[in-house]
Amino acid sequence: MRFLFLEPFFGGSHKDFAEGLKSHSRHRIDLITLPARFWKWRMRGAALYFMKRLPSLKEYDGMIVTDLLSLADLKALSGEPLPPVLAYFHENQLAYPLAPGERMDYQFAFTNVTTALAADRVVFNSHYQLEAFFEKLPGLIQMMPDARTGWVSEEIRSRSAVLYPGCAFEPPGSEMNPRASESTPSLIIWNHRWEFDKNPGEFFSALDHLRDRGVDFRLALLGENFQNIPMEFNSARRKWGDRIVQYGYVESKNEYFEWLRKGSIVVSTAIQENFGISIIEAIRFRCMPILPNRLSYPEIIPTQFHQQVLYENLEGLVELLYQTLRNPVAHQETVTELSRCTEKFSWKKMIKAYDAELDQLAGPK
Repeated sequence: MRFLFLEPFFGGSHKDFAEGLKSHSRHRIDLITLPARFWKWRMRGAALYFMKRLPSLKEYDGMIVTDLLSLADLKALSGEPLPPVLAYFHENQLAYPLAPGERMDYQFAFTNVTTALAADRVVFNSHYQLEAFFEKLPGLIQMMPDARTGWVSEEIRSRSAVLYPGCAFEPPGSEMNPRASESTPSLIIWNHRWEFDKNPGEFFSALDHLRDRGVDFRLALLGENFQNIPMEFNSARRKWGDRIVQYGYVESKNEYFEWLRKGSIVVSTAIQENFGISIIEAIRFRCMPILPNRLSYPEIIPTQFHQQVLYENLEGLVELLYQTLRNPVAHQETVTELSRCTEKFSWKKMIKAYDAELDQLAGPK
């Protein structure tokens, strides 16, 4: 069958997901995209952009959109009926944390709600995100001064599901290249967006504690930065310059994978994460994950490894880092097993579920 995929924010995990689905699905998927910038204006105006660029919709069995598109606007303005639509939620504005000094604009949350209502199927990228959406939704509705639409929650839930985003892995075994000598300092990987919701201040604070305890290490600061570089990274470059072996985003996927292959530890201090593709990628390359015990992380890390991987606070983060850096060999068995566990997130494993969703969306022909 043939599907049209509209992506108003074609970068990062949104881009990886769209390209991965297109290349692995047994169906034909055509992409129309906008660059990954100005996300607020994408939510406000991407529907107006796409409505003039839609091909003949009679050629399509279904459509796929993501949460940064106002699907209700597109449906109202397209000029012809849309085929059945699947809305994929990478994130949601009901539960997204505010940047320092920012005030909540509830219209973005309501846009997510109307997109979900306008879709024939709503798919969240983790159970954590699905539950966060439905936990926040009643409070959003209660803010309405009158004419409250209490039916909305059950209506959306009735058409909702969870599917983890597929991950693009290299052929099995290619990630198992030997690391540098154990006598060399361990390489700590940061491969998240350079934005406030990834909480870089706590990460660099933990490194300060490690330095005070006399621990040696090197840093690879990867990850995309869409607009301004947070001050924490500029400060880190001055403070940690002699230990930073990579500073900034690498465009080449192969070069990115090479850094993961060299890495020993991957750290997250995020206050917002709905799945965690970057963590799964690093684990695949046998980086030991050290993650907060919140968000989607307890979901994507097997329960038996929670005590070794998840921390509760800054003190716990520092202690896990210290113990892992002090004796990296002791964690190799855990790292190897965790790497094997990532296979279930590969597109090879996930695509059957996605194609089944698309089959069901389009219905019998």
